[in-house]
Amino acid sequence: MVTPFADDGSVAYDVAADVARFLVANGSDGLVVGGSTGEGSALSDDEKLSLFAAVAEAVSVPVIAGSTSADTNRSVELTKQVAATGAAGVLATTPAYVRPSQRGIASHFQAVAAATELPIMLYDIPARTGRKIAAETTIDVVRTTPNVVALKDASGDLPGAAHVKAVLGDRLDLYSGDDALLLPFLALGAVGVVSVASHWAGPEFLGIVEAFERGDLATAQALNEQLAESCAFEGTESYPNPLPAKAALRALGVPVGQCRLPLGPSDDVLDHHASDIVNELHARRG
Repeated sequence: MVTPFADDGSVAYDVAADVARFLVANGSDGLVVGGSTGEGSALSDDEKLSLFAAVAEAVSVPVIAGSTSADTNRSVELTKQVAATGAAGVLATTPAYVRPSQRGIASHFQAVAAATELPIMLYDIPARTGRKIAAETTIDVVRTTPNVVALKDASGDLPGAAHVKAVLGDRLDLYSGDDALLLPFLALGAVGVVSVASHWAGPEFLGIVEAFERGDLATAQALNEQLAESCAFEGTESYPNPLPAKAALRALGVPVGQCRLPLGPSDDVLDHHASDIVNELHARRG
């Protein structure tokens, strides 16, 4: 989920609680807080801990805390404090910018996992981090680290995800980390999606998962087609995520504010596009 900011740039914890409740009411059965969509790299450790606590108190669904960074020691120290906030798990992202070896990636994840008894979701997003988690690295980490239980795969590597799931089976819960790939990921055995566009299209994403689970592929495909424009809108070169998500929420009347630098504020072009996306989707719902 996005992190709301007040006009002065401070975290709006009360609005964060409202956003959390809004997302749950619209189909989310878990919330990732302080991740890339939540501008985690622009938050201080104290802001993150306070945000985890505010959201965990506001909802009854599991809250997954984005408590890691490119600094393993800092990641470990922050992760040690997550359980006290009421969060139910940790999102552990590949260290960005450093470009570690696969051995370094595995050691980073294992150090984070050793810092908590909470379940860990690995996050593979090479477009942001500069390194892909190799399939064999994921398999090794899961097999040797009992509390690593899930993978958010935003690599776009469907064959790799299929291999990981085939080898690990029920030992690993696979999630699509890319909204546009939810349907093919479900076919690989994924249990859901860690979504961006669910900020304004939660019922449609829930509908895809439910339709797939009951074997109604026609409905799942129809809903997937309805989400094509939202998936294209949620992140572009000119307006990277979470700029569009915040614009969509503002179009819905949710006062999430602007993004912190280096993302910076929205503009009229994005705001008008967000209104069109939201209005068209709501019109399709009838």
